[in-house]
Amino acid sequence: MDTLPASAFSPPSVLLSGPVDYDMYRDFRRQFEQASEKTLVVVELSTLGGDPEVARMMGEDIRYHSDLSPERRFVFLGKAAIYSAGTTFMSFFARPNRYLTRGTRLMIHERKLSKELQINGPLTTCVATVKATLHEIESSIVIQNEGFENLIRGSTVSIEDVLQRAPYNWYIEANEAKQLGLIEAVL
Repeated sequence: MDTLPASAFSPPSVLLSGPVDYDMYRDFRRQFEQASEKTLVVVELSTLGGDPEVARMMGEDIRYHSDLSPERRFVFLGKAAIYSAGTTFMSFFARPNRYLTRGTRLMIHERKLSKELQINGPLTTCVATVKATLHEIESSIVIQNEGFENLIRGSTVSIEDVLQRAPYNWYIEANEAKQLGLIEAVL
């Protein structure tokens, strides 16, 4: 795929900003459907993060339509801040279709969990409650690491690098993201 010139990004087909949540998903779907006849679909995003499962839903829409319509090109343009769930969403775009504007920062971190575990009742029920919580955590780690693998595919970043840096919120400036091979170009 050819690197796109800046002129290819104006106007974007889908323009999103704010928290990655169900409101953003509805807005994404509406704009995405309106772009159904376009061969180049630019999705522009600026976000401080949000719900990683919503990011995965939007990402699966991109992945699915990329597979369904290989003649179409779905391109990500990140502006200013692409944190957390925004980076998860970006990971669903093919690496040659990822672009950032100058000065944009990506932020990668581990998923977070806030949960109170109450153990109350017969002992076997207590064990089941603890095991269910452990399974939830283990499953979330698998999903998180799948996203990390999608993000780094085709780059010089190893999964070990991500797993070492992600617990401490890894911020990556646009030019560094380009040097690492996480994106195609900086506009």
